[in-house]
Amino acid sequence: MPGAEAAGGLHRRLAPGRLVLASHNAGKLREVAALVAPHGMQVVSAGELGLPEPAETEDSFLGNAGIKALAAARAAGLPALADDSGFSVAALGGDPGVRTADWAEQPGGGRDYAMAMAKVAALAAPHADRAAWFTCALVLAWPDGHAEGFEGVVRGQWVHPPRGTRGFGYDPMFLPEGQAETFGEMDPAAKHRISHRARAFALLAAACLPPAVSPPA
Repeated sequence: MPGAEAAGGLHRRLAPGRLVLASHNAGKLREVAALVAPHGMQVVSAGELGLPEPAETEDSFLGNAGIKALAAARAAGLPALADDSGFSVAALGGDPGVRTADWAEQPGGGRDYAMAMAKVAALAAPHADRAAWFTCALVLAWPDGHAEGFEGVVRGQWVHPPRGTRGFGYDPMFLPEGQAETFGEMDPAAKHRISHRARAFALLAAACLPPAVSPPA
């Protein structure tokens, strides 16, 4: 994505304050708000501000996150953070991948992830390879058009039927490496420690966010 990282490894840092999350997804809002709160950032979603969702026309997670972050930053006049994440299955050649949300779309509108998980399982079941992974790209953008991008991946395998009612999206069918619970079964705090979003966020926080403040003992 053009402008995804500053030249020469120099990063622009945010000051504590308001940050727009370029998403209408309530699950992502909860996760991101919890991640940035220790850094002195207060999150407002694009949905709360009534911002439209731009078309995601890129063929990469970073590209689509960049579209959303830049559109929100310019519209709101505030720094904006966008997440583009997806679930990939080795037996499906990496699909659904950047089209993860599209696989859940219903003809009449809305998204049905139970249907999407059933579709993934039906297509992947004839193959012995159960490898799967989640990718998260985070792009932080400013109203002047500057943007920086970071990507995290967590690997594991797909399972079916789905397990657990926590998380969102494809979480109930993903079992991370070395874990006994799916993302849909895990306590949210446990998921945050190992997720693709947490890994991308750690890179972003180190480069661009104010230092985290520990809560009082």
